[in-house]
Amino acid sequence: MNDRMMQAVLYDRYGGPDVLYVGRVPRPEPAPGEVLVKVRAFSVNGGEMAARSGRLRLLLGRRFPKRVGLDLTGEVVAAGTGVTGLTAGDRVWGVLGRTSGFGSAAEYVTVPAERVGRLPGGLDPVEAAALPVATTAVTALRDKAGLRPGERLLVRGAAGGVGSAAVQLGRAYGAEVTALARAANLDFVRDLGAHEAVDHRGVRPAELGRFDVVLDTVGTDLRTFRHLLRPGGRMVGIAFDLGRPLASLGYIAGSTVHGRGRVRFFSGDPRRADFDALARHVAEGALRPAVDTVFPSLEETAAAHRALEAGGVRGKYVVRVA
Repeated sequence: MNDRMMQAVLYDRYGGPDVLYVGRVPRPEPAPGEVLVKVRAFSVNGGEMAARSGRLRLLLGRRFPKRVGLDLTGEVVAAGTGVTGLTAGDRVWGVLGRTSGFGSAAEYVTVPAERVGRLPGGLDPVEAAALPVATTAVTALRDKAGLRPGERLLVRGAAGGVGSAAVQLGRAYGAEVTALARAANLDFVRDLGAHEAVDHRGVRPAELGRFDVVLDTVGTDLRTFRHLLRPGGRMVGIAFDLGRPLASLGYIAGSTVHGRGRVRFFSGDPRRADFDALARHVAEGALRPAVDTVFPSLEETAAAHRALEAGGVRGKYVVRVA
């Protein structure tokens, strides 16, 4: 096989999971400040579903083929000029930057060196692929919300990738954690550390009481959940309503200047320091990978997308790069 080529997951048109296929593309070379990583595994994220289906076509355009894959674990193969602290052979985990787009569903990928960190020793690299997204939970709770011991935290979408990490971290930060999830996943989120697990379909939000912090990973009904905040409460959102994107984003923007309880919305953009913090949480036993299913090869990426769209995930779907 030509070592200048590699396999990657691609799609040539917007649509369902069946548009995904494994094709051959040129193997990238690291630019200054980048590392070339041989990918061991990656997880499937909701943003990729929106991109692949065409719901973000106004942003992404119609230039094909397009790629999938946002996060990764693997080994550094080569480093571009100016890279410090990482050398060939280092085991790493990371997330592609906002300007890089998708592309970690491949045999190799180039990543800005500041977007990866060393993988903690003893952590299986395939299971670890469920954790890079946990940097979003760290930023949401520690930095955006300033969660304090003894506060009451509501995690909406608690069984998903960010939500499952937030439940664990909320408990580690000393909060009283209420997890909203499907009925079938209540035992799962309790096992992660939730003090209270509630079926989101079986309760009205007003019945949940008041909270100091609400972490929303769903994006719908933001106004309703914002009203659950206590005085001085903080709501952090990492998703918006894809069915009504303009209205949803407009509400988020308006909440920053009107009314009590601002909605702090952000998109995860982790740096090496965030991965170092993640490694410390793992070493302390405060955070562990939550893997629903490992799909065995790149060819199974469409099956992983299909499973995530079906709903009911417990943690993350991870794809191994054989």
